[in-house]
Amino acid sequence: MNWFRDPELRKYGAFYLLTTLLALAGGWILAEEWGLWFSLLISGLFFLLIHLQTRKRYHAIRDFSREIDRILHGATQVHWEDYAEGELAILQNEVRKLTLELRDQASALQKEKVELADFLADISHQLRTPLTSVNLILSMLSNPALSTEQRFESTRELQRMMQRMDWLIHSLLKMSRLDSNTAYMQNEPVSVLALVRKAADGLAVPMELREQQLILDIPADASFMGDFSWSAEAIGNILKNCMEHTPAGGSVLVQAEMNPLFCEIRIRDTGKGIDPEDLPHLFERFYRGKNASAESIGIGLALCRMILAEQNGTVKAENRPEGGALFTVRFYKDII
Repeated sequence: MNWFRDPELRKYGAFYLLTTLLALAGGWILAEEWGLWFSLLISGLFFLLIHLQTRKRYHAIRDFSREIDRILHGATQVHWEDYAEGELAILQNEVRKLTLELRDQASALQKEKVELADFLADISHQLRTPLTSVNLILSMLSNPALSTEQRFESTRELQRMMQRMDWLIHSLLKMSRLDSNTAYMQNEPVSVLALVRKAADGLAVPMELREQQLILDIPADASFMGDFSWSAEAIGNILKNCMEHTPAGGSVLVQAEMNPLFCEIRIRDTGKGIDPEDLPHLFERFYRGKNASAESIGIGLALCRMILAEQNGTVKAENRPEGGALFTVRFYKDII
């Protein structure tokens, strides 16, 4: 390495040369020959000291560079305690912070790649099932010997499959927007009563066919700050889950109350409840419980939790002692 490419060393060299000349001049004037040798000795010792110090510093920088190279090539064990030199301490501390941040980012990117691969595999699997059914139905409809009643039934099944795929695609798009932080959430007053009624709009017909009741026990002034449309999506997924797991003639009860900390919405059903093994995984993406219906995909409750989390909210599922499931949703207020 060419040490004199370093401007700091060039400054040291100039200072050393000036000191040597002054020492030689002083020694010659004061003691002639002995003063000259004394000056040369002092200058030599000064040069040796600078040389040793500079060599030590360059070795420390070289070792430090090798350590950074090891980290960049995947080393997991780092010995930063070996680099506590005074003049390098600030640089080493900043590089350490940068290295740890880069490692965390690399780990997060790797995790995201794995999650994306799993997500795409799940999407492929979830779409493949209805697409297979659609292809079978279309092949049946092309049969000229098919009766009018069979053709009508097949067409209705085809429509149901298309609606299922449409709902799946829209739900996946919403989840991807939440994952990528591109979903814009309003922050405005939301009436809980209007919210639950909006969320239950699409369930009126299937609940009527099942002879189920939707009971609302919600104060007129119950409200929170959030996004009405996204919140309706979240509450609607919970209501849909409760409806699917409530037997014919059962009911779904929605209650709400407010306190200085949060607005709480409780949704109860009269079904069999949630299997204890399913409770820890109920809000995981594409998780289907033991009692899941054949049409269940496993993204409704996962989407619900993601929407609530974006609005400083939480959701918890549990079993009621008297039977049935209980979902507790809380929208927390901003505390100043």
